[in-house]
Amino acid sequence: MHKLTESRLPFASLLLIAPFFLWGTAMVAMKGVIPHTTPLFMAGVRLVPAGVLVLAAGVILRKPQPHSWQAWLWISIFALIDGTLFQGFLAEGLVRTGAGLGSVMIDSQPIAVALLSCWLFGERIGLWGWLGLCIGIVGISLIGLPDEWFLGTASHVDFTFTALFESGEWLMLLAALSMAVGTVIIRYVCRYADPVVATGWHMILGGLPLFALSASVESQQWVNIDLSGWMALTYSTIFGSAIAYGLFFYFASSGNLTSLSSLTFLTPVFALLFGNLLLAEVLSPLQWAGVSLTLISIYLINQREALGIGGKISAVKELETSRIPVSLSIQDSESDL
Repeated sequence: MHKLTESRLPFASLLLIAPFFLWGTAMVAMKGVIPHTTPLFMAGVRLVPAGVLVLAAGVILRKPQPHSWQAWLWISIFALIDGTLFQGFLAEGLVRTGAGLGSVMIDSQPIAVALLSCWLFGERIGLWGWLGLCIGIVGISLIGLPDEWFLGTASHVDFTFTALFESGEWLMLLAALSMAVGTVIIRYVCRYADPVVATGWHMILGGLPLFALSASVESQQWVNIDLSGWMALTYSTIFGSAIAYGLFFYFASSGNLTSLSSLTFLTPVFALLFGNLLLAEVLSPLQWAGVSLTLISIYLINQREALGIGGKISAVKELETSRIPVSLSIQDSESDL
């Protein structure tokens, strides 16, 4: 992540946080639209127009278009996994699951990214990194899961596979895994194509199958959407997809994937905070505790190398200082002789 923060881009730190801020606020914007549209259509709207905007930005920035068959192969795989599967599972899961457990499962993908990055790219996670990831999972659990589960006042909790299948949490888990694999795949895509252009094409190629599925299995996709609903869709498309995904995959193409992915923990934090401000949703004490733990986890993950190096330096200094009295005592004894 240090490569990103040292970037020449202005306000690099704010740009790093921007995708997760935009995703969180887009979730708030989409809350009122979901009952008036269909999931696959909504997923397609979030992808295809956004992909066109990203490609237009690539033309303005004079980014090269992909030419080789390897580039189109990797972009197609990227589109299938991070476009069609991720957005499809996410949209269907949002309809079938509560926002709490669903958000916890979708935002647990940094664990999968960390494991894949460690295995494929040799990224070091370390003690502080694993501690931060664990604290982050606890934090988003406090944010998203019902308070009754932690207070022991829930009358009945059904964890059976059938219950997950019917409620849709398993779809959110599949969405999280799809996004994690997509985050890793961008490294391979960028060996043959520009990351901005690849992001645009993957959104278009990934969104078209969603529109096709929507046309075949859904009906009345847009007839019940009012002006405020179209404005929410426009915001989620431009800011929550085009800008957010463009920035995220640009950073993912060159930075530390574990550190970048850990910022995903911020998404439910922003969603809760703006839900509180705009929709008058009240945060419980446990949710505020979850917000605090989430911020601590992000600090630990992104500062894990510095914390590890600091610990090693302090240990070396203690070892050196412990040796000084020994050398002095030897010198004193030699002088006495």
